[in-house]
Amino acid sequence: MNIKTLKKLFIFLSLASASSITIASLKPLDRIVVIVNDDVITQTMLQNRVEDFRNQLELSQLSRIEPETLKKQVLERMIRDIIQIQQAKLFGITVDDLMLNRMLEQLAKSNNMSLEVFRETIENEGINYTRFREQTRDELIIKQLQQRMVANKVTISDQEVKQFIEQSESSDSSNITYHLRHILIATPESATPEDISKAEQEAEFVYKRLEHGSKFEDLAIKESTGRNALQGGDLGKRKANELPLIFVDAVKNISPGEFSKPVKSASGFHLLYLVSSSNEQLMIKQTRARHILIRTTNDVSDDQARTTLLKLKSDIDNGKSFSELASKYSEDPGSKIKGGDLGWAGPGDFTPVFENVANSLSIGQVSEPFKTQFGWHILEVLEHREHDQKKSNKENQARNTIQKRKIDEELRLWLRRIRDEAYVEFIDDDA
Repeated sequence: MNIKTLKKLFIFLSLASASSITIASLKPLDRIVVIVNDDVITQTMLQNRVEDFRNQLELSQLSRIEPETLKKQVLERMIRDIIQIQQAKLFGITVDDLMLNRMLEQLAKSNNMSLEVFRETIENEGINYTRFREQTRDELIIKQLQQRMVANKVTISDQEVKQFIEQSESSDSSNITYHLRHILIATPESATPEDISKAEQEAEFVYKRLEHGSKFEDLAIKESTGRNALQGGDLGKRKANELPLIFVDAVKNISPGEFSKPVKSASGFHLLYLVSSSNEQLMIKQTRARHILIRTTNDVSDDQARTTLLKLKSDIDNGKSFSELASKYSEDPGSKIKGGDLGWAGPGDFTPVFENVANSLSIGQVSEPFKTQFGWHILEVLEHREHDQKKSNKENQARNTIQKRKIDEELRLWLRRIRDEAYVEFIDDDA
């Protein structure tokens, strides 16, 4: 009996849990579709996820995608997510119910709903709320993992910043905002000439289908291996200097509604569809806030940190100075000396949880304790303002833009690498 057979038998026995059941009384079990390292994807898991995505696609008018095409893309998405969740467990990355509930409350508030109405809306759209809740937990875990494995390792030199500013000031397209859709025909990390040739042929085939009238978003869902495939390849709106240079070069001479020829990068071959472009002034909402941070350690548990902040919030509500309490108790050395003041910040400057809390508060309002990867916080919003992003400090803006671009590219390469390195075996040939 070989290793693969033993592994299948082990998983079968684990799923069966049949120590007290006779063979005669065994009932048909959920069929295994894919083995992913030490985990499995069952037929029911796949069907549930496909159903959820199908409902979401119907809402976005992409329900014409064939069932087999959707199932293929959803299965690959599930495989990639499972691999990342497995890695997160190795690093002890978790999201507890308190943090998850906080995020769901923020999602509801961002849609101007109570949590109860938000849940009803999700279920009315045909999406199982329990699965939605657990998928949200997984997404938060994956974001923390990607932050640790990719974003935190990205470095930017002063020379890169200088060159970026010089190129931006000499470029006519630096202030243009593009709304793009994207198809990626990926190549393996250590691609052979044959791998590259095969991917190039696939990209050319997709391009020919576009020329003959196929919908770009349909082909993105069916053929793309990009992270946004299930959204029809939608990359959203991005400034030109936030996009890879090859993307900008590919679309700068086409009009909205047109698509580019395949272009090659280290990840594979890309096709871009220009939804729209604009060169208008970009105003962003900025928030000036202050916070008190209590970190969790071996000696300070989550409950203890939260209890400490509840007491401090009560003191603030009863008239004590937030600034003085921050200077005394906060464990964020950078803001502690300024009474917890974090200065002005815009979208993407803080972690998503922190940013969502800040955006939900009125001026002068103090939040309930909430948790990020840095520890537990209470937060007070001091001011809001609309700010012209073009007037921001050039060096900081350049550094942030380079960072986003590098993270995007490194994340794409990292996801490809961990997928290539994982043990993935398709058990059901129809999956």
